Amino acid sequence: MSLNEIKIPKNMNNPKKELESKNLDHLGIIAGIIDEIGIVEKINEIFLVDIREKVNTGEVVKAIILNGLGFVSRPLYLFPDFFQDKPIEHLIKEGIKASDLNDDKIGRVMDKLYKYGLTKIFLIIALEVVKKFGIETKYSHLDSSSLHLHGEYKNCLNNGEKEQVINKENPINITQGYSRDHRPDLKQCILDLIVSSDGDIPLFFRGASGNESDKAVFAHILVEYSKQIDFDSIMVADSALYSENNLKLMVNMNWISRVPLSIKKAKNLGYSTDK
Repeated sequence: MSLNEIKIPKNMNNPKKELESKNLDHLGIIAGIIDEIGIVEKINEIFLVDIREKVNTGEVVKAIILNGLGFVSRPLYLFPDFFQDKPIEHLIKEGIKASDLNDDKIGRVMDKLYKYGLTKIFLIIALEVVKKFGIETKYSHLDSSSLHLHGEYKNCLNNGEKEQVINKENPINITQGYSRDHRPDLKQCILDLIVSSDGDIPLFFRGASGNESDKAVFAHILVEYSKQIDFDSIMVADSALYSENNLKLMVNMNWISRVPLSIKKAKNLGYSTDK
């Protein structure tokens, strides 16, 4: 038996009678970290537990994380197949079967998560990690990145079109914008992320439209973030943060940024420093 396998009794009433092998791989470590953080319990605090359910919302979220970090990409209806050769009772809970994690169940949980707000849930869990592991939060670093996507995305924007009104049915627009991964030919979405200065632990996550401007949203993100955290932190971002409107929004915050060289005085000082 290799290190990434576990043998479990087929018949729990007579465990010596017959054994079968299940692939554990790296998922045991991930499941242990999920349990240590208390993600299942935190999710169930938010959505409550229906005793009639075989698998509660927190346990489904744990299964989604295990699947997502299992380095596979399959349609939602094949989700149970991922756990067919895994020791699911050890990874999630006793009595659960792979068939319990069907696409209907996963879809209903995803709807719950979306309606509550993924950014909000992410921050709640991140704050638990900060408390649990004593993460240093003196500085909070904000930046964004673009993720290019393949496909037409006909219901989204083409380059040059006016931005549509964002609503619950169309939360972000997959469209062309400034490509940080050097694929301006493809449509994209934006990922806004705040991390701690201590180990770059992610503290805040937000998905956004592909043509979003950092200058237009950075200050709003930091203001919203500062309202929800329970510790003092110095906000750090690049020169996109520095504008008249943003400075007014951040009047009660501690922050560090760089003055953009598009400002004449900064440009002159920059040239004189270079010389």
